[in-house]
Amino acid sequence: QVQLVESGGGLVQAGGSLRLSCAASGRTFSIRTYDLAWFRPPPGNEREFVAAIDCSEMFTHYADSAKGRFTISRDNAKNTVSLQMNSLEPEHTAVYYCAARRSSSYDSYASVLSYAYWGQGTQVTVSS
Repeated sequence: QVQLVESGGGLVQAGGSLRLSCAASGRTFSIRTYDLAWFRPPPGNEREFVAAIDCSEMFTHYADSAKGRFTISRDNAKNTVSLQMNSLEPEHTAVYYCAARRSSSYDSYASVLSYAYWGQGTQVTVSS
């Protein structure tokens, strides 16, 4: 059973920063062969892609809204993926989910259906 557990969410003022983390666990599970991503659902919408990092750690991908503000990283030895969020604005308020998919996927990194494993989410609230 694979588990992804997010942490690091909270309440922050506009302009502030948060660092989200996601720890993967499971019997013999290693993230080394998985692409990892963060998604968020804006109110009333389906999950929206935020950022992804491939298994090689060489390539990162960001939604336009995240470029220049957010940085995704991973630590394969610790089975974790992180999202550093800077210059936060109220529109970034959402529940943030981490997700994992096998690196053999040819689907777009933004494809929700291509991710097999999801965390329960961590709430990020940005006040104005």
